[in-house]
Amino acid sequence: MIEYKPLPYSLDALEPVISVRTLEFHHGKHLRAYVDNLNKLIAGTPLENLSLMEILGQTLPGSQVFNNAGQVFNHNLYFEQFCPASRHSELAEDSALYKQIVRQWSSIESFKTEFVDKGIYLFGSGWVYLTSDADGNLLITQESNASTPLTKGLKPILAFDLWEHAYYLDYQNRRADHLKVLWQILNWNEIEKVYTTK
Repeated sequence: MIEYKPLPYSLDALEPVISVRTLEFHHGKHLRAYVDNLNKLIAGTPLENLSLMEILGQTLPGSQVFNNAGQVFNHNLYFEQFCPASRHSELAEDSALYKQIVRQWSSIESFKTEFVDKGIYLFGSGWVYLTSDADGNLLITQESNASTPLTKGLKPILAFDLWEHAYYLDYQNRRADHLKVLWQILNWNEIEKVYTTK
């Protein structure tokens, strides 16, 4: 069975970027529902004792099992990449991820601009991801609905949620405003670990 992971920080830790009310709904209701739905769907099947990654690898994109498993995966990465703004620090200039971003985008700011633009212009619901290929090259990908970069053979590193439940209570229809402030609560140390872990 798949675990419903608790937040690695308190409900008020991400304010004012993400409010307590949004986390109560987003983590407490939406993610909980994806986990519960997935566990009901796999109960009594050969998938029941598999890991989340194994389930994603053995189900068809667009199926009910894949959609719920994809959303659990996407949300786990999303929630685990944040930290309180008071503990936020920029990506270290001597880190492998920083060097690769600058190598490909010339600057961190250019990367952030393209990343936010890809998020703004994804039609409908989904995700914008920073990913890497087998050689460590970085790509920004747009994922519709419950899709994940795993289906393209890419390694997920960083994800911004583009579903309205992620931001509507705090930002209404201002998706761009929401995306631009998420940089203030990223835990770059953890994101760097994701990038460098084989």
